[in-house]
Amino acid sequence: MIDRDAVRANAKYLRNVRPVDPEEIHEYIDGTPHPAVVRQTLREEAFDLRLRERADGAFVPASEEPAPRPGWNPEAFPEPYTFAVEDLLVERYGANWHRGESGDRLRETIRRLKEDYYRQNPVEYDEVAASGYAVYHLPDYYAAIGYVLDDLAERELLPRTLRVLDVGAGVGGPALGLHDYLPDDALVDYHAVEPSAAADVLERVLEETGRNFRTTVHRETAEEFDPDSIGADADLVVFANVLNELDDPEAVAARYLDAVDGDGSFVALAPADQNTSIGLRTVERALVPADSPRSVYSPTLRLWPGEAPSDRGWSFDRRDDIAAPAFQRRLDEAGEAVAVDRDEPVSGRTPGDGTFTNETVQFSYAIVRPDGTRRVDVRADPDRHAKMAEMERHVTNRIDLLATKLSRNLTDADDRNPLFKVSDGSEAVEHYAVSTVRDGLNEDLLLAAYGDVLAFENVLCLWNDDERAYNLVVDDETFVDRVA
Repeated sequence: MIDRDAVRANAKYLRNVRPVDPEEIHEYIDGTPHPAVVRQTLREEAFDLRLRERADGAFVPASEEPAPRPGWNPEAFPEPYTFAVEDLLVERYGANWHRGESGDRLRETIRRLKEDYYRQNPVEYDEVAASGYAVYHLPDYYAAIGYVLDDLAERELLPRTLRVLDVGAGVGGPALGLHDYLPDDALVDYHAVEPSAAADVLERVLEETGRNFRTTVHRETAEEFDPDSIGADADLVVFANVLNELDDPEAVAARYLDAVDGDGSFVALAPADQNTSIGLRTVERALVPADSPRSVYSPTLRLWPGEAPSDRGWSFDRRDDIAAPAFQRRLDEAGEAVAVDRDEPVSGRTPGDGTFTNETVQFSYAIVRPDGTRRVDVRADPDRHAKMAEMERHVTNRIDLLATKLSRNLTDADDRNPLFKVSDGSEAVEHYAVSTVRDGLNEDLLLAAYGDVLAFENVLCLWNDDERAYNLVVDDETFVDRVA
């Protein structure tokens, strides 16, 4: 048994003098343990010592600087992870995993998973379900997490040295995305909570992460796991695509929010479909009531102090597609071959329609901060701006207001009147900004990104009885400025 206290003491002494080299300090440890044993001990203690292992095996102080924005826009799922998934599929089902009985089972499993999510049925992740989930969802979930982290990194609120608690980690898409988003000199103590067979896939893909991304997988349910057991509050708690699977998501999320460090972040992601997206927003509002010292950091900013929205809250972002990896294409193409052999669609599938490829990156998310920080510190002015909670007073009038843009264009591409969901954080019913005339004075509505805050001047307020929502008509008399 190595004297861990001695290893720690030597590392603390040397860390500010020179790189900590296991080949050197093993001589100063009782029993003179082999340098490889010292190196492994240092790896296990590295996060608490704030030491990062270099490629040459020496340990140096980890950076205290925040993580930068890396220009995240992945076009494809990285090859090392693609190969890891394919290797696992081959181990489980053989070289022709995508054909024959195993291919049919995987395709049927993916169909069932889609249907269960749509119908809000409970999902059980056995080995086949976890494999199908990995095939279909790893790439898009990998991409989505990076776009969410951008919101934190732009204000230097994502540390390079951070403790992460990933609740309902699944097969690892968000974990891999976080790993690749962070710079090479990051130091991460990553804890995954995942009780299902998905943990087997997760552990396999985590083998592809770097030496300073220390991982621990806890095979417990979110309800059973004690977040205090990881040793300290987390800098980042992630609930990715799991809230809709919990019996009491509000209570579970509240317990884990208490485990976030005072200047850390709670991040929730969900698929963009109506049920899961609204469910995520319901949890967000439960975690941050109108009078809470906590804040919704992004994207659904509350621009009126003391207000909270009560509309249904369906809001989601969409980013550039990510190319279908080889394992998705193989499963899809093998299904086409089966259909051709049978001279009929398989389970209602038309050959060639890409049922088993998933290139769309579309998601809902929320970031909550215990310290009350907001992505942009912009507030509405009651002497100047109309409040959405009182919009009934302004129907048929032209008004000024502040609002956050919370959608891409919601109309068909050939529709001449683009439509966008907007919010000021006080509304009880949906508000949409509709562009009827585009010019240099109002085109910021079209050009602004999801989550940007816009100032509207002289916009026409109308009630849409068919949609039971307010329309804010942006025409040639309207000015729109992106203020944050």
